[in-house]
Amino acid sequence: MRNKISPSQLLELPDNFYQKIKTSPISNPYLVDFNKKLAEDFELEMSQELIELVSGNKPATSLNSIATVYAGHQFGGFVPQLGDGRAILLGEIQDKSGKSWEVQLKGAGETAFSRQGDGRAVLRSTIREYLCSEAMHHLNIPTTRALCITGSRDPVYRENVESTAVLTRMAPSHIRFGHFEYFYHSEQTEMLGKLVDFVIQHYFPEAHNSTNKYETFLQQVIISTAELVAKWQCVGFSHGVMNTDNMSIMGLTIDYGPFGFLDEYDPDYICNHSDYQGRYAFNKQGEIAFWNLHCLAQCFTSFLSIDALRALLAEFQPAFSRAYTDEMHKKLGLKSANKETQQSIQQFLELLAKYQLDYTNSFRNLTENDYSDNNEMADWFVQYKNLLNHHGYAQDEIANVMNSANPKYILRNHLAQTAIEKAENGDFSEVQKLRKLLNNPYDEQPDMAAYAAVAPDWAKALSISCSS
Repeated sequence: MRNKISPSQLLELPDNFYQKIKTSPISNPYLVDFNKKLAEDFELEMSQELIELVSGNKPATSLNSIATVYAGHQFGGFVPQLGDGRAILLGEIQDKSGKSWEVQLKGAGETAFSRQGDGRAVLRSTIREYLCSEAMHHLNIPTTRALCITGSRDPVYRENVESTAVLTRMAPSHIRFGHFEYFYHSEQTEMLGKLVDFVIQHYFPEAHNSTNKYETFLQQVIISTAELVAKWQCVGFSHGVMNTDNMSIMGLTIDYGPFGFLDEYDPDYICNHSDYQGRYAFNKQGEIAFWNLHCLAQCFTSFLSIDALRALLAEFQPAFSRAYTDEMHKKLGLKSANKETQQSIQQFLELLAKYQLDYTNSFRNLTENDYSDNNEMADWFVQYKNLLNHHGYAQDEIANVMNSANPKYILRNHLAQTAIEKAENGDFSEVQKLRKLLNNPYDEQPDMAAYAAVAPDWAKALSISCSS
């Protein structure tokens, strides 16, 4: 292990922002998978020393690891105190460019914020987050990253007895909307100010140097959140628990609990079987992101006027629409947007839903499929080709543009489930194979073509919950 982890900058804040804590060791830790490509960015090499560290087993020479406190709106209801119940921040490490990243262990033991939980994570959910966060990164969607998974035969009790695992995840910052909500709603105004100033100083240099740092900061958060969710929509990703405590202040995809990529296109798709009301359905993600930003903006009433906050929030929808429109037009090879092209995109989505067609493959195969076996689809295709002639990219560009906007491979639920079942029997080869496949989601990879096939019937019965 050539690079070293230094204490977190969060230690500059008063100690009512966090709890100093030691990680809890697991028995006989073993490596499930190591993300060598990411490790190279930090000059890290796999070693027994690193396994002990990321399992939470290495004795601490000084108490620098912490768990942070936050609140949050969960399924619309406010919970005044949550916090890192099983996520422990070891510190920070620099990549080759000199940028600092937080190193956090998910599943490394109880904290003061565990809320009667055991502080552990199970192998099943850890594999899903590990694979999906890396898949999202290579889909060019902002996200936390995943360095490795370590496991143990120690039992964890959920619906059934499962194996424990620890995920090492990394991000420039793991600060959430909920951190601000905690200090605002508990009326700790001075502490809220310290947090806001800290975040701006360390993570938002443009805001720090602007004439109104609070306005610039909140504007950047609103726009980055809008652009993030627009990217989710375009790639068919659904985050199953868009609570405010699962929203990153940095505009990252964070906390992969229940999630899912669309197989058949269903705008009402609900990926979390605990979401009985469909609050976080696929087609509501933009609306919920906006609602969450209102909750965040409320925390800034001591820094900005109500009119200023309303004006900033009004920037969300244009930013979302702009990002969504730009990306969807690239997916269809359309270079310029107008009412006609936008109508064509909407018609295509409606036909995908009507005929229950696979979302990812339908876009990826647009350059090859004329849909001659379906009258409605064939009629749309004729109109689409006409639009391409007038508003599309040049012939020598179009294939590259569309193939770089339409992935061939996504982390379908059944692929993740197959990898999980093998891993639970001690075979981690499928986890490793999927990670490598999803590192290059836009490439053809002919020998892996089976992984792009539509989901089998048994996949429709898969149920993903918050239990992890």
